[in-house]
Amino acid sequence: MSTDNKNAANGPTLYTIIVFSENLAGVLNQVTNVFTRRQLNIESLNVSPSGIGKVHRYTITCYSDEATIRTLTKQIEKKIDVIQAQYFTNDEIYVMEQALYKIATAKLLENKEISKAIRFHDSKIVEVNSTYSIVSKEGMPEGIMNLYHKLKSFGCLLQFVSSGVVAVTKSRREELSEFLELREEEYRQRTRR
Repeated sequence: MSTDNKNAANGPTLYTIIVFSENLAGVLNQVTNVFTRRQLNIESLNVSPSGIGKVHRYTITCYSDEATIRTLTKQIEKKIDVIQAQYFTNDEIYVMEQALYKIATAKLLENKEISKAIRFHDSKIVEVNSTYSIVSKEGMPEGIMNLYHKLKSFGCLLQFVSSGVVAVTKSRREELSEFLELREEEYRQRTRR
């Protein structure tokens, strides 16, 4: 189990909910309202096009227990414009995040340990000017936060932003594709009658 997850005896688990919907205005509001009604805090939210035309993918992380997440996922899936919603633990998915760190150039130049830390954390400097430098990192959420804490400890961090988690399942099956094929077949059978 990932260090992000807590076992049931110690408290809630970090779940990742992946939602596929049609690309229509208002769907995000419908999805987030389900969390609000259950008084669950969204830890991260990422919305992007999926690999299927006109279908968007929402990747949402949230701490909860399995019974609540199961109910919440079913409620999301009942929304008219939602095609499919599923929840996963960190053992069932591969996650990645991207972050940008804005640091003071003067401190970067005066303390060589800062550039060593950037290299140690598999990050890269993507811009340097006389006032600030931009560091880019992609990887696991824990690694993103480790670099954040290291740069903060040097007193050089001016701004920080991360993308939120993106995730793919470890399953060999592509359940959305199978679901859409089944739905298309059912539609064809209904129209033949």
